[in-house]
Amino acid sequence: MRRRELPGGIPPPTKGELKRQAMAVQDLADRLIAAPESLVEGLNLPEKLADSIELARRITSRAALLRQRQFVGKLMRGIDCEPIRTALEAEAQLARTDAARFRRAERWRDRLVVEDQVAIDEFTAEFPSAVRGELARLVTAAKAERQNEKAIGAGRKLFRFVQDTLASAS
Repeated sequence: MRRRELPGGIPPPTKGELKRQAMAVQDLADRLIAAPESLVEGLNLPEKLADSIELARRITSRAALLRQRQFVGKLMRGIDCEPIRTALEAEAQLARTDAARFRRAERWRDRLVVEDQVAIDEFTAEFPSAVRGELARLVTAAKAERQNEKAIGAGRKLFRFVQDTLASAS
């Protein structure tokens, strides 16, 4: 049996291709439901879709949530999903960048406490805007805090200092 062709000689999508497309839209719908409310509001979605997403966020029943997620996916099949996908990717990229900056600040803080003067020299060389005296004072306090095993917030202050320095450098 031969498949029918669409105008222009293009064969219609297979059943498997249609299912993959529907699953991709459903995954996008799930990500949209989980996305921050401010992001969803900024997308200018059709009112029915925006209301359905808001309702899905309030549903606590597992079965009802499954039906609502499928309904949101169905509504999304009727609109252009590319702006939504782009906005979600931009949000995810921002989260990845923030997480990477956080991990870098953690590594610097740990290194400053362990290596002391060598790490302070390297940190101030890499980030000239960092105040060396304040950094040295925070490192000394954080080292004392670790040795005494008594939390006084010095490690947290050092971390904030490093994080602020990294943020101002980028």
